[in-house]
Amino acid sequence: MNRIVSKYQLSDEVFRIEVEAPMIAKARKPGQFVIVMLEEEFSERIPLTIADADPDRGTITLIFQTVGASTHRLAARKPGDSVGGILGPLGNPTHIVNFGTVVCVGGGIGVAPLHPIAQALKKAGNRVIAIVGARTKELIVMEAEIRAIADETIVVTDDGTYGRKALVTEPLKELCGASPKPDLAVAIGPPIMMKFCAEATRPFGVHTVVSLNTIMVDGTGMCGGCRVSVGGETKFVCVDGPEFDGHLVDFDAMMFRLKSYKNQEDEAHHRCHLDLEIDKAKDTGRLQRAD
Repeated sequence: MNRIVSKYQLSDEVFRIEVEAPMIAKARKPGQFVIVMLEEEFSERIPLTIADADPDRGTITLIFQTVGASTHRLAARKPGDSVGGILGPLGNPTHIVNFGTVVCVGGGIGVAPLHPIAQALKKAGNRVIAIVGARTKELIVMEAEIRAIADETIVVTDDGTYGRKALVTEPLKELCGASPKPDLAVAIGPPIMMKFCAEATRPFGVHTVVSLNTIMVDGTGMCGGCRVSVGGETKFVCVDGPEFDGHLVDFDAMMFRLKSYKNQEDEAHHRCHLDLEIDKAKDTGRLQRAD
């Protein structure tokens, strides 16, 4: 069992938890992820990227969005509660060297897995320019942590409620068109965002790394559920990735596969919201009766 040390709600459906996992905290490297199981047996396996780790305290930080039954149940856990198990670290770590100038682009909760990568790139001597984006101000996460790392931070929102009114691809194109251009771009976020980031850098010849979050079951390469096409070859995100050359990923096929269980996910999401409303109503009723 892994005890939850702290929990914060970052927005309506985004949560940040710090969980005891001493061996993972010591072994993890930037770019890797874990599989979280709420119960010890017969529990859905949830792939979550490690946003941060503290080897001294023996904890890892996970940031996730409530999109289905299991993530809603995880969000309902409180500090002091436990999760059944955490498997990891999984996946290949990010290739970290001194490239020169690196643009790190994070969309929505994609900023969470971007954080340790940007941190490691900066430590390796790179000049790090960060682009942080979201649909609206309330969905910006980990801005302070990114600003503490990056040499320059650009914040954009789709609706203009915070920072610059733009998509993340706009400042990315501007940076790629400057002289000298970046030596590397790292983009993490929704698949459609990563696709267009890769298309934005392609004309400038800027190598672009993306971190994919596909449908995943076991996380060890056995089920094949996370398969993607990269450069015309089938790859498994859990063991061959999660990072790939963004110019080679078949994003259209990947996004089509991600819709496989959309109806079930929407139903679970809606059912969880109803359950939460019922629980709130029960709590309110108890309070009223107590009065």
